Amino acid sequence: MRHLGASALAAVAAFVLALGPAFAATRPPRPLPLAVEKAPREAGEPIMAIVSLKSQQITFYDADGWILRAPVSTGVAGRETPAGVFAVIEKDKDHHSTMYDDAWMPNMQRITWNGLALHGGPLPGYAASHGCVRMPYDFAEEMFDKTRIGMRVIISPNDAAPVDFSHPALFVPNAEAIAAAPARADTLASEAAQAAGAADEAKRIAVTAARDAASLTAAVRKLQSLKTRADAQLAFAERALAAADQAEVRAENLRKTAAAKASELAAQLDAANADAKTKVDAAAPPPADANTDDETKKAVATAAREAALLAESLHKLELVKTRADAQLALADKALAGADQAAARARNIEQAAATKAAALATQLDTAKADAKAKVVDAAANKDAAKAAQTTKAADARLASDAELLLEPVSIYISRATQMLYVRRNTHKPAPDGGGEVFDSTIEVPITIRDPEKRIGTHVFTAVASNDTGLRWTAVTIDDADDAKDALDRVTIAQDVLDRIAPTALPRSSIIVSDEPLSEETNYRTEFVAVLNNYPQGGFLTRKPTTDVIASQDDDGGFDFFSLFRGNSNVRAARPRGREDRLQQGW
Repeated sequence: MRHLGASALAAVAAFVLALGPAFAATRPPRPLPLAVEKAPREAGEPIMAIVSLKSQQITFYDADGWILRAPVSTGVAGRETPAGVFAVIEKDKDHHSTMYDDAWMPNMQRITWNGLALHGGPLPGYAASHGCVRMPYDFAEEMFDKTRIGMRVIISPNDAAPVDFSHPALFVPNAEAIAAAPARADTLASEAAQAAGAADEAKRIAVTAARDAASLTAAVRKLQSLKTRADAQLAFAERALAAADQAEVRAENLRKTAAAKASELAAQLDAANADAKTKVDAAAPPPADANTDDETKKAVATAAREAALLAESLHKLELVKTRADAQLALADKALAGADQAAARARNIEQAAATKAAALATQLDTAKADAKAKVVDAAANKDAAKAAQTTKAADARLASDAELLLEPVSIYISRATQMLYVRRNTHKPAPDGGGEVFDSTIEVPITIRDPEKRIGTHVFTAVASNDTGLRWTAVTIDDADDAKDALDRVTIAQDVLDRIAPTALPRSSIIVSDEPLSEETNYRTEFVAVLNNYPQGGFLTRKPTTDVIASQDDDGGFDFFSLFRGNSNVRAARPRGREDRLQQGW
């Protein structure tokens, strides 16, 4: 890069001097810094803070008026701080930006979950932030310890301040109802605790009964399996016994046949032996000295031949008799074996029958016990459900009674023709950061001339007085004045009956043309921005991720059941640890 010579520098300087006022006018104005001011009286607890975008100033108010005022620096062009109605939803003493290079933002008081906040920061004397409201460091530290979650923050396009205000539509509490509320809340809390204990005990009993019933049912299944196997064994034993009996009968028949044959052969053999003896005696030769004629010799020879034949037949008969005796012996042995097999089969059949009968008795007993346990488990389950219903109902009553001890905030939107109610539960948000706001009342509302603009007005009960509550009004968008705006609104009596009798100081009613911003969720009171003013610092931020609302198992109050019946306001989706708090700044 070439360096300019002295003559060139002189020429540039002359050119700038020639431009004069025209060049200076292109720079943003730099007003003199405003000093921190304190009211000349003892300050009470801050009820609201009003930021003036026009004057680059923030003013805190207690019940009796302004208490502290300081200069601020809001969003630059393109990243303008949005005008609207907000509330403090989180505080962090030593916050560092997750978007702007870990920039230090001490004494941070968050007003939206997508990254708008009040915090300490440098003040150049004009709008210079990315959308947040920077306050003097010492002032931010001082106010950090004075405010509470839920404090109203109003960002106004112009200078705005609360003025005393009265109107028949503003809540008039019932002193007796307010006095009775703490004791009623304690009583209902005690009853809810007792109902919770009873529900837990009923659940424990139901779980035990269900476990016992399941155990007995499993035992029945096991016994049924054993009984089935025993019946199969009995059937097999009965078939084996029948087969053994048939084998015994066959063996007995074979023995009888063999015995008869052996007996018959024995008789034949005896007869043959006797006959053979006779023949042998007849075939004996005559004495040698005797005179034997030829006939006699022939007879003796014939007898000898017959005796020899008979002897051969006798030998054959003896062999047959021997075989018959062997067959008889074999039949006797077979019969003895058949008798033993039948005896064994009979014993096995009797054992199987005894076992099957015993298992049948056990199975019948187990079935009866299991049926009783199942009935008992069903009854205990119903009792547990009833106890859980009571627990949920008592918890809801206790929660409602506890909420009556908190200031109530009302938002009435001409855009949606809805009335929204919020009360801080002071319960930590389950997915990290901030507290949960109850939103169980969201109902349609009647606004006269609904097509006509109504403006944006914030009515705040700043203190109690003899007639009930002392109210102020702040108007930041004045299509109608505050009185005319309330004149056009009609709140249903049943809604008033639920809200007005126990309305406390710090309660508020907001009437606006605007719908609730999508940044309104279960961790916020209300977020409403004026759509007829720049919102660069709001629109350029990534929207808060939604959460899914759901009831707990008991059907009672839980952090995610806060958006019942609300189709206009989105709740946030549970997130992982890495993006649990999407701060975006």
